[in-house]
Amino acid sequence: MRIGMVGLGRMGGNMAERLRRGGHEVIGYDRDPRVSDVGSLAELVDRLQPPRTVWVMVPSGEPTRAVVAELAELLSPGDLVVDGGNSHYADDRGHAERLGAKGIGFVDVGVSGGVWGLHQGYALMVGGTEEDVRRLMPIFETLKPEGEDGFVHAGGHGAGHFAKMVHNGIEYGMMQALAEGWELLEASDLVTDVAGCFRSWRSGTVIRSWLLDLLVRALEEDEELSRLRGYAEDSGEGRWAVQAAVEHAVPLPVITAALYARFASRQPDSPAMKVVAALRNQFGGHAVTSAEGGRAKGADSPGADVAPPIETEK
Repeated sequence: MRIGMVGLGRMGGNMAERLRRGGHEVIGYDRDPRVSDVGSLAELVDRLQPPRTVWVMVPSGEPTRAVVAELAELLSPGDLVVDGGNSHYADDRGHAERLGAKGIGFVDVGVSGGVWGLHQGYALMVGGTEEDVRRLMPIFETLKPEGEDGFVHAGGHGAGHFAKMVHNGIEYGMMQALAEGWELLEASDLVTDVAGCFRSWRSGTVIRSWLLDLLVRALEEDEELSRLRGYAEDSGEGRWAVQAAVEHAVPLPVITAALYARFASRQPDSPAMKVVAALRNQFGGHAVTSAEGGRAKGADSPGADVAPPIETEK
């Protein structure tokens, strides 16, 4: 097939290369002229023969909405737009309606595989009509890993990105569990080979997984992870998963806690913990640490003022 690819970053560029290796003709457009085959979206559309297929791999939100809006004006009835980025599922129905009014098809695809996808294939979670999905199957077959797994037509418009959102939420929880396990092992005086523990778990255990393999790889490169700062961004899909859980009244304690842990990682000095420390000092006289790093006396420390007596109701 001939396909246009908009966005040739780490994911889009590797996906375009995998498609080319699979025998497809890919015409790529990117704002970076060093990697782009054409100078504009209009030129990209002109280079494709009807019925055209354009796959969009740009950041979610306004960048994706802007590209889809521009394509709606450039494409013709019978053409097809694929959003393979990490878009919010709620945007997909709007795109489908806007493009459908002009006779243009729309398919949303949640893509997982990261930088390894070029060689190992990409897991694809697809939303759209049976007709549009069937038309894209040669592309999907090339992008997905070999074998039966790695692809699902999850449902109608929005289902692909909804499935990917849940996938990423699960990923948040799994990564957080591995991270907490590593921290606890590091804190123990009993365990002297933390990295070895994780290596040993790769075979014969119920927690063996690709994420565990990647953690072992990271520890082999830097056993103490001393070159890293304890700061983690979130892609947005963890937030959307928690929001969707509230809307559907589905409890997500693990995924929610993992998301909040990422928020906490961005606070060099937690405002909430300041309140907790102040309250502990007030009600229990517990010592607190000053902003300058010194340790202030608590109410029960030698030389501290005696805490006022508690008045009882008369």
